[in-house]
Amino acid sequence: MSTVPQQLTPEEIQRRRKRSLAIAMVLAALVLIFYVLTIAKLGPQVLNRPL
Repeated sequence: MSTVPQQLTPEEIQRRRKRSLAIAMVLAALVLIFYVLTIAKLGPQVLNRPL
């Protein structure tokens, strides 16, 4: 059962690209939020620990 992939129109390609960029930006924002919250929970003294 082999299916031939259909060609996308330029409009569909542009919509897919915009959707992919939106998903990437949301993912990056979530990563940044988790990073900031983790640093905030650890507190400011996390940078003053002995190495």
